[in-house]
Amino acid sequence: MVYSRNAFAIEQAGGLPLLIPSGLRTDTLRQIYEHVDGILVPGGGDINPAQYGEAAHPKTAGIDDLRDAAEAQVIRWAVEDDRPVLGICRGNQMVNVALGGTLIQDVPSETDTPIRHNYRASETPLDFRAHAITVKPHSRLAQILQTQELDVNSLHHQAVDLVAPGLEVAARGPDQLVEALEMPGKRFVLSVQWHPENLTDDPTMLALFQAFVAAAETIRA
Repeated sequence: MVYSRNAFAIEQAGGLPLLIPSGLRTDTLRQIYEHVDGILVPGGGDINPAQYGEAAHPKTAGIDDLRDAAEAQVIRWAVEDDRPVLGICRGNQMVNVALGGTLIQDVPSETDTPIRHNYRASETPLDFRAHAITVKPHSRLAQILQTQELDVNSLHHQAVDLVAPGLEVAARGPDQLVEALEMPGKRFVLSVQWHPENLTDDPTMLALFQAFVAAAETIRA
């Protein structure tokens, strides 16, 4: 089940959300893809590390191979066709994996970061600002957010490791973990590790969805 706040955020930004189920035949998925103007890849469970050629860490969980396959395929189509892509949390990781990158499978055990990243929803409000990030100057993300420093929520135990070819790091946390990726030269390929859909009462966060919707509107212009 896809977290509904993503759909509400797209609606709030002026878009028309359409949910795509996993497990469809490739030809059916392609027909649906042809009728949408942008792809939002939301949060969720862990990506199967077989997608990037690694064995599973003991903490890797919540794998859904059908979802992995569908999202990876649609991301590749969208990048090839220059159709807008917005990734959120797992979606940030999936954009990286789909395009040839790898992941840190468990941040607490595989890094020496002093920053807590995995604030569980059962323990902490979804809009709790867990830590700061630094946005790369002159990046597309900086242009959208109109700032290079902000606090974000954090609900993940995995993170981007090797960045995929064509992608660039657009933001990092205080521990230098990747917090956002983007692809220069494309209409809109941007992904963030935090959950802006829980922060849309903040105009800065709503601006991410508004920029995505605006890019999608150019597809059929």
